[in-house]
Amino acid sequence: MPSIFGYLSAEVDWCEENFKHSEYITEYYNTISNVGFFIVPPLMMWLNTQYNNHRPVALRSLAIMEMFIGIFSLYFHMTLSYAGQLLDELSILWTVGVSYALWMPVRHFPRFIKTRDQFIWTTAIVTVLSTIMSFVKPTLNAYVLNCIAIHLFYLTAQNLKKCNNPRVHRVALSMTVWWMIAIACWITDKVLCGFCQRINFCYLHSFWHICISIAIFYCATMIIYFDVLYDLPSSNPEVMYWPSNTSPIALPYLVFQDSQKLC
Repeated sequence: MPSIFGYLSAEVDWCEENFKHSEYITEYYNTISNVGFFIVPPLMMWLNTQYNNHRPVALRSLAIMEMFIGIFSLYFHMTLSYAGQLLDELSILWTVGVSYALWMPVRHFPRFIKTRDQFIWTTAIVTVLSTIMSFVKPTLNAYVLNCIAIHLFYLTAQNLKKCNNPRVHRVALSMTVWWMIAIACWITDKVLCGFCQRINFCYLHSFWHICISIAIFYCATMIIYFDVLYDLPSSNPEVMYWPSNTSPIALPYLVFQDSQKLC
């Protein structure tokens, strides 16, 4: 029986040619493109210093879990091992579970759940059951996780209905664009590999890594903005952009314009 840690033991093999650029790295560009998962979390923590001081557990948990995604995705694409595939998918699953448990607005809880603690326990149970199912058919897990984006877009649309802040709408639009580009890259690399090989461009999955890490940054900004808006409206939260608000390419972050009211 082949080892689950052995090279090429995974059920998935992406379009990039194996061992083309290194005898030790199976998918070279799919491996190094995970660098975004190590750059984005610290940058997100640094820019959102005020929110991190207000609610440190949620933002730090996301940052740590996102770096775990980067570690396991790097290991998976480096080896294309079955163990790497499972760890990659499960790290995404648990990141989603932790984020839902800590950030899901109370008003969106199912009717039978009354408190945050109950919701955390429910999310934990669902995540554990999903983890067990992942061992049965890990390739299906990737498709299910991508479908979670639909619910995130639904929540975003519900919140934007009551928001007239143009900067927040800019964040939502940018998040959607980056996410759509990422999904398009993922699907094209997965479904149209033959076409990509004919045009000699088999690196779309590496673009997926970069685009989705940026989309997560924008998504996190949306989440923490509405979290503060509903939980601490007296702080007068506002979205700012780094390096500047007028820059065509910029990263959003949250500031408390009335920080003295946090006391």
